[in-house]
Amino acid sequence: MDRLWTDFVNSDYHDWRGGDRSEDKLGKMEWQQWFLEQWKMSASVPASPEEEDVMRNFRTELQMLATRLSAGESLTDKDLTWLNGHMAEGQVIRRLISADEGLELSLIPVQADWQQVMAEVAADFAITVVEGDGGRIRICDNIDCRWIFYDDTRSRTQKYCDDKMCGNLMKVRRFRAKKKVDPQKE
Repeated sequence: MDRLWTDFVNSDYHDWRGGDRSEDKLGKMEWQQWFLEQWKMSASVPASPEEEDVMRNFRTELQMLATRLSAGESLTDKDLTWLNGHMAEGQVIRRLISADEGLELSLIPVQADWQQVMAEVAADFAITVVEGDGGRIRICDNIDCRWIFYDDTRSRTQKYCDDKMCGNLMKVRRFRAKKKVDPQKE
């Protein structure tokens, strides 16, 4: 399942096939536009260089929190203060609206900028930790990938961000490694 915060942190792309190509999509106008459309948010595109720097620092901090949670650690008081600070920057107006299946509570952002976007990303991360389980946050076992994802499987055993891409690649790598060790077995 895609999540707002995982899409944001995974804007730091690394070639999952093992090449040396990496790309910071956060600074790309196309990625910014896609991200805003994907998550139905508004901000100026392209982001200013100052906004990009702030978002990169935010992404780095969020990646570190996710990494620590994936290792079984808990959020510290300092982490909570940091998250709360970012969420406080994203004020919303609550509006009750009619929907096909009754009433819905809609949260309408007060501002339409990258500060608001980061507040929403921080809030989505907080929701994942509170309503989900921080222990289900994973980093892909493909060392070349580094993709961060939420393991929503019942067994809590998902190792790869995508079984068809990274999972198959790692299976092939293990097979080839075994063949190198024992070339007589066929």
